[in-house]
Amino acid sequence: MGKKINKDTTLCISLAARPSNFGTRFHNYLYEALDINFVYKAFTTPDLSAAITGIRGLNIRGCGVSMPYKEACINMVDELDDSAKAVNSVNTIVNTNGYLKAYNTDYIAIAKLLAQYQISKDLIFAVKGSGGMAKAVVFALKNAGFSKGYIVAKNPVTGKELADVSGFEWRTEIGNYDADILINASPIGMTGGDDAQGLAFNEASIIHAQIIFDVVALPSETPLLSYAKKQGKTVISGSEVFAIQALEQFTLYTDIRPNDELFQLAAAYSRA
Repeated sequence: MGKKINKDTTLCISLAARPSNFGTRFHNYLYEALDINFVYKAFTTPDLSAAITGIRGLNIRGCGVSMPYKEACINMVDELDDSAKAVNSVNTIVNTNGYLKAYNTDYIAIAKLLAQYQISKDLIFAVKGSGGMAKAVVFALKNAGFSKGYIVAKNPVTGKELADVSGFEWRTEIGNYDADILINASPIGMTGGDDAQGLAFNEASIIHAQIIFDVVALPSETPLLSYAKKQGKTVISGSEVFAIQALEQFTLYTDIRPNDELFQLAAAYSRA
């Protein structure tokens, strides 16, 4: 009959401008596999403050936070974990008896992927974007020891601000500057977006680069990754970022850390 929900079921949610099924599939798969009385549901909201108040008032255990709420919710929580402080951006809220503590598991996931792929710190990177996800990427690179790179962002306020606080250079366009690692931390290529079919970087830059990293999780293969694969490049996908950050969220919400086999099964199910 499937899992039964009752009055004691613990609710976890996510808030995003364009909710996807990734989180609901990942978390609910694990809840059922581990036989724990939780359920996960994705939401969007026109009123972030009311939504955060609802988390506190209804004792919702956890909340994943996606664009465009990652920075806007900072002043609505009680405490920032070091991972959120490092990038001044939030993607996870944990509610303990009405006390809201915020984390950034995107930052944790990106740091883990940089180590997993053994990317040389001597390579030059270019990060596209200047929002909350871009902050997570840039500071993961900085704290991993990368010293050569720049931020590509058209917004003169957020682009320059991210460059100033991170110590990297800001440019409005990638132009003819060659980078070894291209990382898209913008919405370009995202399903349902205004530029869903766009390439985050020009073809010449992609051909020059060694590694292409797209943090967009939907679709699982963005136009950028599809083009990069045809060029024989090493690619890192947003679905990889999502799976690792979701595992960190799951552990924060439940105090249970699934083994690697179960994690891989949940990650595959979330992408199916």
